[in-house]
Amino acid sequence: MPLPSFLRLILLAALWGGSFLFLRVAAPVLGALPTTFVRVLLGAAGLALLLVALRLRPRFGGKLAATLALGVVNSGIPFLMFALAARSLPAGYSAILNATTPLMGVLIGALAFGERITAARVGGMALGMAGVAVLAQAGPVALTPQVLGGMAACLAATACYGLAGFLTRRWITERGGLDSRIVALGSQLGAVLVLVPVVAWELLRQPQAVATWLAAPAQVWGALLALGLLCTALAYVLYFRLIADVGPLKALTVTFLIPLFGVAWGWLLLGEPATLAHAAGGSLIGAALWLVLRPVPAVAAPVAPQGAR
Repeated sequence: MPLPSFLRLILLAALWGGSFLFLRVAAPVLGALPTTFVRVLLGAAGLALLLVALRLRPRFGGKLAATLALGVVNSGIPFLMFALAARSLPAGYSAILNATTPLMGVLIGALAFGERITAARVGGMALGMAGVAVLAQAGPVALTPQVLGGMAACLAATACYGLAGFLTRRWITERGGLDSRIVALGSQLGAVLVLVPVVAWELLRQPQAVATWLAAPAQVWGALLALGLLCTALAYVLYFRLIADVGPLKALTVTFLIPLFGVAWGWLLLGEPATLAHAAGGSLIGAALWLVLRPVPAVAAPVAPQGAR
């Protein structure tokens, strides 16, 4: 990988690893729903400003509805799940569980999209689940119902990410494709639209919540700004630039690095413990990712009998 691309990869991993830190700061104070809504709103605004700066018109080519729907699966639901998890889980836990995304992709692809599954990928899924079990059983956080619920929310989010990859291929790529920056913007807009009525309903139920949000400390609002503009808008730009420069497979190696940064940021800035359970669980998930992300050997076509057509 060329040095500029490698540096972008490291920065992307640091940003996406940092998102769990910022969620841990904002979600327990503001709540999961407002945190998610502001995140996607800022992400959409940042990406819209980028398109204006690049003089790139948001032409969706008849795929606007598909792009908005993709945003619900790829951003709205998983961002909300991780925000819910942040109320009870340390940032390092969420970052490590986020690394199960490719494993979910393999499982969903085999069950619903007819994807080929190999022995290596089955072994990878088994190793990945073992890593989750090690983190849950031997980690520094007691297994309360709240913690188990947070872990389940993280796995629900990664299942959405896994599903979104196949939906992107079916709804966007196989229908002629779109500029990736426009797909990113549409995804954030879809998440905003699906969350608007939910946030409005929450405000009708609890009108006093606005006063609580406005009284939040400056560091909470700083975390939200970083979450929306850096960990969402800027991160999307870096990710799609990596895909363009080095291809999707090498870009996916960011998945290996996010847990390292997630645990490191939590340890450095929030005082979260970094234990052998993090190393053991993360290593098992890392080995699982290596098995899952390896290119699948092509299956040789059967040789036709002599004289057959």
